[in-house]
Amino acid sequence: MNNKHWFYGRKFGRCGVIWGLFLGMFLAGMGVAGADVNNKPAARVQFQDVVARARVLATAGFQAPGKDLPEVFKKMGYDQWRGIRFKPARSLWADQPFSLQFFHPGFLYQQPVIINYIERDGTHPAVFSADLFDYESDNLKGRVMEDHGFAGFRVHYPLNTPKYNDELVAFLGASYFRALGRGLAYGISARGLAVNTAEDVGEEFPFFREFWIVRPAPGAKQVKFYALLDSASVTGAYEFLVTPGDETVIKVDCALFVRQHIQKLGIAPLTSMFFYGENSGFKGDSDFRPEVHDSDGLLVLAKSGEWIWHPLVDPSRLLINSFGGGLPVGFGLIQRDTNFDHYQDLEARYEQRPSVWVSPQGDWGKGHLELVQIPTESEYGDNIVAHWIPERSFERGDSLRYAYTLSWHSARKPRSRAGLVTATRIVKKSDGARFLVDFAGEGLEAPDLPLVPDVWVSRGARIVSTQLFRNKAVGGWRLVINVQRDNAGFIDGLLPNQKPAFEFRAFLKNGPAAVTETWSYTYLP
Repeated sequence: MNNKHWFYGRKFGRCGVIWGLFLGMFLAGMGVAGADVNNKPAARVQFQDVVARARVLATAGFQAPGKDLPEVFKKMGYDQWRGIRFKPARSLWADQPFSLQFFHPGFLYQQPVIINYIERDGTHPAVFSADLFDYESDNLKGRVMEDHGFAGFRVHYPLNTPKYNDELVAFLGASYFRALGRGLAYGISARGLAVNTAEDVGEEFPFFREFWIVRPAPGAKQVKFYALLDSASVTGAYEFLVTPGDETVIKVDCALFVRQHIQKLGIAPLTSMFFYGENSGFKGDSDFRPEVHDSDGLLVLAKSGEWIWHPLVDPSRLLINSFGGGLPVGFGLIQRDTNFDHYQDLEARYEQRPSVWVSPQGDWGKGHLELVQIPTESEYGDNIVAHWIPERSFERGDSLRYAYTLSWHSARKPRSRAGLVTATRIVKKSDGARFLVDFAGEGLEAPDLPLVPDVWVSRGARIVSTQLFRNKAVGGWRLVINVQRDNAGFIDGLLPNQKPAFEFRAFLKNGPAAVTETWSYTYLP
């Protein structure tokens, strides 16, 4: 595991959780968390209880997390924090297929979350103890003077072999979480909610204040838990139902309650990293690895049945793409390139990173899919966000309900039956560019197919020529597009320090019917 795996400081800093006095009194009155003075478990929490708490919480003033840690934990670096390890033998439900381990506070994760577990006899609090962890030194353990609480939790399950409980899903920091399908390694993250991403008012990072994990029944193939989300602008109740497998599926149901004006809300947000790939060129002397990314494209299945593949970039400036056409059947950030030789990283193993597919359930109303790409100078900060944006803004008192599934899988098994875009390469020129787009996959193997390219470019550029070649190396086809900037001198005069972006769309068709995905690309000269 490299340092990137839990390195989210640039995004949300010291996100953590603790109840304020008002909420503590309210929750005690509700009688649905913790234990009473006689150490009796509270009543079993149901999802509707969490929804009720989120609704009431939205009517109160926001209370930022306030619990403090000893300086040694606040100032420790990633490697030192990572050296504090939970003892597997102390796992909750250690003798069961689904077991729980907890994260120690420190580094970026300085405020605790409240974690409860639900047994047949009721709801119990998970109690922090230094004895649950192995510390790098006795001196560090000696600094733990009180119940500092946990920073998050992870669920373990025998995903890859019956002899070992692998890490299956983990919640750590703000509303971020990750999961794994069989044979995969952590990469892309999901979030509970995104608020004002890439807006001039500044992004807000809602966080999960409290969790309730339901103990699975003997022989169960799923694990369920609830979460209470909070921020200055919104509260929420979440239900997660996790089904592990080759493709681990998380069913999400959430109820949101708006506390104050929200300019832009991001539903089912995915967060990933793209540093460089075959479309941006080899780093040469600065890095031996040909490519470095957790995801290499956004895949969209439109209601019309069109599959759209939009390769990711590390842009020279903030880049935001909007995809219309109403709520898609599905969308996801995909790690399509699963060839180790294309990464050559024995530690990070980028070819094993999961792809995540979002399947919306029900009517989400009007809106659009948005892709945000942020410039980055390293692989240690996520710079890619994809989420659904409702058409309108929201005001205090508004309530919303969304349901969707998240499928964590390997792109070795493609979702689309259309011919896939397998690579994008670019040759830059002073007045334009040459694009080489490879298509391969089901239905493209025959060498004598009468395929014709359909290519479109946005205003400001013109297509000089297109060529389509049989690509025997991949059992597919290569489309070459030569593009020249139109009226380059005039445009350069208006924008001497920033050349305009160009949008491209291309697909291959056999007669009138498309037989491949639509290649969608934004080019920054």
